[in-house]
Amino acid sequence: MFVDQVKVYVKGGDGGNGMVAFRREKYVPKGGPAGGDGGKGANVVFIVEEGLRTLMDFRYKKHFKAERGEHGMSKNQHGRNSKDMIIKVPPGTVVTDADTGEVIADLTEHGQQAIIAKGGRGGRGNSRFATPANPAPELSEHGEPGQEREVMLELKLLADVGLVGFPSVGKSTLLSVVSAARPKIGAYHFTTIVPNLGMVETEDNRSFVMADLPGLIEGAHSGVGLGHQFLRHIERTRVIVHVIDMSGMEGRDPYEDYVTINNELQEYNLRLTERPQIIVANKMDMPDAEENLAAFKEQLEEEYPIFPISAVTRSGLRELLFAIADKVEETPEFPLEHEEEDTGVHRVLYKHEADQVEFTITRDSAGDFIVSGDAVEKLFKMTDFSRDESVRRFARQLRGMGVDEALREKGAKDGDIVKLLDYEFEFID
Repeated sequence: MFVDQVKVYVKGGDGGNGMVAFRREKYVPKGGPAGGDGGKGANVVFIVEEGLRTLMDFRYKKHFKAERGEHGMSKNQHGRNSKDMIIKVPPGTVVTDADTGEVIADLTEHGQQAIIAKGGRGGRGNSRFATPANPAPELSEHGEPGQEREVMLELKLLADVGLVGFPSVGKSTLLSVVSAARPKIGAYHFTTIVPNLGMVETEDNRSFVMADLPGLIEGAHSGVGLGHQFLRHIERTRVIVHVIDMSGMEGRDPYEDYVTINNELQEYNLRLTERPQIIVANKMDMPDAEENLAAFKEQLEEEYPIFPISAVTRSGLRELLFAIADKVEETPEFPLEHEEEDTGVHRVLYKHEADQVEFTITRDSAGDFIVSGDAVEKLFKMTDFSRDESVRRFARQLRGMGVDEALREKGAKDGDIVKLLDYEFEFID
């Protein structure tokens, strides 16, 4: 089973809660506050493991929740920070935010890692809130909630060479005779339903990775056939080897096949047309193949090299592999769309991060006011409502953010209900 696209939920660990405590040692007058801070929650980290070839593991486990930090303790003892949660992914995995579509990480090399969901910081203990005016505060914070998000994992194979073409033109046969790969081969369309990878070595000891991609047909870019699922694997290949059935056994015209497949590549991603192409005229051992090849060359406008071969009799393979190896060597890697072009000049990239929405106020059908927003919800989750001093601090913070004023402008009066997350408060003017 080959899995190359999956959606998972990740959540960084919450920070540990700060503690309210006081020193009570004998002979220590006016001991003062001694509540420690909570520990930091664990990050969720993806790391590339060379041995993995598919996202299969994520079919069975789709929720990843990192450990929270340890709570603060008395005698000013900090809670322990949690160890990061490490999740292994195959090379070639692209991680994108499921909601925004933003690329979070492109993981290609063994050992490369990226933080996908950050853990929350620990809450502060009451020692942190001591001031000359209030030397013994009964006030602490809960830990900051860890970041949570749904992410799409997409595997784009790391092959140097991609074999493309209609179903049954001989791509799998070609891969099986030039490498140790053993793809399924059959006399029917769509025999190959998963991409196959093979390591190819030429006689002069050069090597490259070749991928046999399932057959494309007209309309593949919009989801017809199997092709659309695997077009993404062509994005990383440096050289496209276009296999064409020159025998015309299936009643199709080789040149029309060629044009159709190129249109599909262009419709899917314009940058695929920048890739160098090598045309392989396969099944040259069949009758009519020579005539069809001559007609094909007349119609061909582009200056692509054409290699007549027969994958079954293995004629023409040596020259083809040398040509592919040469082309792979002279072709640089193509960055994916989001990657910065490396101009050789090293610049610092400052990324603009969207400001958190502090709060928004809406009304429900019953006329109650609903306060929501990243900043105000985080503040709420970090407040310990079991202590009056914490509640008073929360009220002051809301006032400082302008929530009270905004509620008045919306028409809130004494006794009106204000909702925040699952809780209800009474508005007092």
